[in-house]
Amino acid sequence: MKIHEYQAKELLRKFGVVTPRGFHCVSVDGAVKAAEELGGKIWVVKAQIHAGGRGKGGGVKLARSLDEVRQHANDILGMQLVTHQTGPEGQKVRNLLIEEGADIKHEYYVAALTDRATQTVAMMASSEGGMDIEEVAHSTPEKILKEFVDPLVGLTDAQAENLARGIGVPEASVAKAVDALKRLYTCYMETDASLAEINPLILEGNGNIKALDAKFNFDSNALYRHPEIVDFRDFDEEDADEIEASKFDLAYISLDGNIGCLVNGAGLAMATMDTIKLFGAEPANFLDVGGGATTEKVTEAFKIMLKNPKVKGILVNIFGGIMRCDTIATGVVAAAKEVHLSVPLVVRMKGTNEDLGKKILADSGLPIITADTMAEAATKIVAAVK
Repeated sequence: MKIHEYQAKELLRKFGVVTPRGFHCVSVDGAVKAAEELGGKIWVVKAQIHAGGRGKGGGVKLARSLDEVRQHANDILGMQLVTHQTGPEGQKVRNLLIEEGADIKHEYYVAALTDRATQTVAMMASSEGGMDIEEVAHSTPEKILKEFVDPLVGLTDAQAENLARGIGVPEASVAKAVDALKRLYTCYMETDASLAEINPLILEGNGNIKALDAKFNFDSNALYRHPEIVDFRDFDEEDADEIEASKFDLAYISLDGNIGCLVNGAGLAMATMDTIKLFGAEPANFLDVGGGATTEKVTEAFKIMLKNPKVKGILVNIFGGIMRCDTIATGVVAAAKEVHLSVPLVVRMKGTNEDLGKKILADSGLPIITADTMAEAATKIVAAVK
């Protein structure tokens, strides 16, 4: 789960990380009122979408008068903001953050994230913060420093100082940078985040350290512990089909291909998509019905897949371990009849009650194509679609 920048900064402030003053708003008049309340002579009008690269896409503007605040807010609200993370279709801007200006002397990058390779938390920092951090990571990876933190110990003062000094924070501001890093780590741990990123973390002219932008991703499996974070969820920023799928406990992600996939188990689902690509086609989705699929879940899965006009065929690939093949077969038949399936359907199933499942498919009277191996299943669905 992702949240907006203004929500991320609200979390950071709860843990004592300093951020610019700002207000969330959803209208042009609200933006002007926010600037008036902030006071000062310079404001930043920032589009709020779940994607990076907003500045390059024209979603972050500096205003030196209230008239400019109004103009920028009017231009940004409702725009289809295209960044390198949204894809060519972009994302509609429905929310704004109006912030006070900052006296930026230097921009740094800092982040806490789950590092599965070392089974620790990686604290990362770079002297090259700002909009081009991806290019820094690609071209000059040596400029990104890492400290691996034992979760049972936590980020130590020594580790935080290594990062602060390593990225060139002036000696007079090292203590403040160390404090910000330790508070970021605590925020990351206590919110069950998988990523807590500040880019940029700025050094101001007066020596203060401040989080100028922030991004959080959260472990969805831990959200039951954080209803206050769940309240931050913005359904307008998520795929409508993925939202619908989540209501039925289906793991669904839309893709760009034309072959729908219904599989039980995330690993098998990934292998199924790879096999489809191996045989010259592209999957239209990732869909894991899990180990406890019911007829209702399978029917809803078919409905969600078929909402995508690109889907020209469906491949069902089931391993009957906890899930019995006859249960899936019954669900597939019921779903195909209910949605009046009009695209080719290939079903491959192995495992518990496999023969019974195949008999249910054969006796259904539906034009279901069966297969015994993944290669055969992929071959048949690709041929049927073509």
